[in-house]
Amino acid sequence: MFTARMINEMLNGIGQTLYMTLFSTFLAYVLGLPIGVALYVTDKNGLKPCKPVNTVLGAIVNVVRSVPFIILLITVLPFTMWLLGTTLGPTATVVPLVISAAPFIGRMVESSLKEVPYGVIEAAKAMGTPTFRIIVKTLIPEAKPSLISGCTITVTTILGYTAMAGYVGGGGLGAIAINYGYYRYNTPVMLVTVALMVVIVQLFQTIGSFIEKKTDKRIR
Repeated sequence: MFTARMINEMLNGIGQTLYMTLFSTFLAYVLGLPIGVALYVTDKNGLKPCKPVNTVLGAIVNVVRSVPFIILLITVLPFTMWLLGTTLGPTATVVPLVISAAPFIGRMVESSLKEVPYGVIEAAKAMGTPTFRIIVKTLIPEAKPSLISGCTITVTTILGYTAMAGYVGGGGLGAIAINYGYYRYNTPVMLVTVALMVVIVQLFQTIGSFIEKKTDKRIR
């Protein structure tokens, strides 16, 4: 049942899952962090209130976030094909993962920035600090623990999404669970892949919590 070939498949699946999760998280933050900052800055209580921009951007974020991942995964297949020339494999799965996660990250970043005491921002404004410098030197550093906590949640969420991608040839542990565990009624393989996913989630959660505590100035 657990032959050398199957063990090799498991190890390859772990590598693909980690690749999809970490690479997608990185790209999603490249898009999501600016979105979150823009939502905060243009809010009615933000640094540069702008209702039209905030409303349109918020609507786009809400629409994308409301689409279940499995539906989004299928919907963007033509775009993935146009972009990469294929819809199969871990790299192709990164595309819908990023599209799905970026708006989620945007909202989490916005929420984290809103946790920063307004007095800190007012002090920076009183010193004549430009808006961009307030964001980079005050807002983001002050919100760092919350941002790291949000990143941990995002990583584990994306990890769960990679399992769904196995239905459309995305690879990783999800594909192994579906192809070997579900379709071939191989319960032990299914249980092992689930256990591996749980271990990976716990690993990410532990690392994230450790970093969060190290960066939180309130914990000493």
